[in-house]
Amino acid sequence: MTAIVQKYGGSSLASVEKIKSVAKRVINEKEKGNDVVVVVSAMGKTTDYLVNLSKEISHNTNKRDMDVLLSTGEQISIALLSMAINDLGYDAISFTGFQAGIKTDGVHTKNKIVDIEIEKIKEYLKEGKIVVVAGFQGINNKGDITTLGRGGSDTTAVAIAAKLGCECNIYTDVDGIYSVDPRVYFRAKKLKNISYQEMIAMSSLGAGVMETRAVEIGYKYNVPIYVASSSEYITGTYIKEYEKEMEEQVIKGIAIDDNIYMITIGKVLLNSNNIARIIERLGEENVNIDMISQSSPQNGYVNLSFTVCKDDLNSVCKVIDEIKLEIEEMIIDIKSNLSKVSVVGLGMMNQSDMIGKMFRVLSNNNIEFKQFTTSEISVSYTLDDKDKEVAVAALAREFNL
Repeated sequence: MTAIVQKYGGSSLASVEKIKSVAKRVINEKEKGNDVVVVVSAMGKTTDYLVNLSKEISHNTNKRDMDVLLSTGEQISIALLSMAINDLGYDAISFTGFQAGIKTDGVHTKNKIVDIEIEKIKEYLKEGKIVVVAGFQGINNKGDITTLGRGGSDTTAVAIAAKLGCECNIYTDVDGIYSVDPRVYFRAKKLKNISYQEMIAMSSLGAGVMETRAVEIGYKYNVPIYVASSSEYITGTYIKEYEKEMEEQVIKGIAIDDNIYMITIGKVLLNSNNIARIIERLGEENVNIDMISQSSPQNGYVNLSFTVCKDDLNSVCKVIDEIKLEIEEMIIDIKSNLSKVSVVGLGMMNQSDMIGKMFRVLSNNNIEFKQFTTSEISVSYTLDDKDKEVAVAALAREFNL
């Protein structure tokens, strides 16, 4: 038999009716003669509800306790889906992350999967059971329940598929991966396929369809990832190895990230130790910084600017308060109402004129940007969010997205 891993997001499980519908879809795959592992998220907005509930209890929650709390959402989903499958006459068994052998490491609420003891899942697949696994969670070497952070169920699903050596199907409330978020640019085109490298870039730069770590695991272990609708039987998008014909489209998509602040630390004495101290402390607080730029020195001082995820603002402020005790003259500026717009495509590696075209498009539309960064396959701009839709539409038209 061929194994297959299916993953269903929270919106696909938001009601009893939807859970029963997912159960039928899972059974349909089983009836094709495949061994099926199903990875699920918490129902609907359960995770948001639990986070808000914790805030009513405390404004300074212990992250270990948060992991214990948040992991309960997926446990509800696995139990109900397993019940629904069994009620339709097929054998199913539900596993928490711990029971499925998912080993993790890292800080609470942001753990990473380090291994999966897959034998238990294989044992029940051999018995003909459909195995339902809680995504987003695992257990560390101390025996603590852990969670994997945003998009962690995608990561769970792809990691299990890598262990089983099979395909992973991600079923969600969208019908595939689009060149641009259709909510921002309604003419966006659905992609038939996209390379792992391009999807990693799109995800890390703000495209919310797939979690970056999930695609990285797929890339490392060559797991074909298929993204499609959980409610309609229409063709989705494959994330797979780069193929020569993918070069025909130089630019593959535009990623948009509204979840950012731009932090500028002014009047930092030009000293490599000062810069290193700031960046080092942010790393110790697990803050991912992006779009870093430094002004040219003036009177022995520089300004350091970078963007961070809005969720990390408290950690950033904590570090700044500490550093300010050492560098008292520092000036801090925090800008909100920003968007990061990133153009992505493997073809840019062989097209030296692409970046110039992008700058010209923004100039022709009177769009000013605050920062920009480049990589081999992407160019990112930070701009006022009021300019986002105009910028995205202009770039999409220019590159036929």
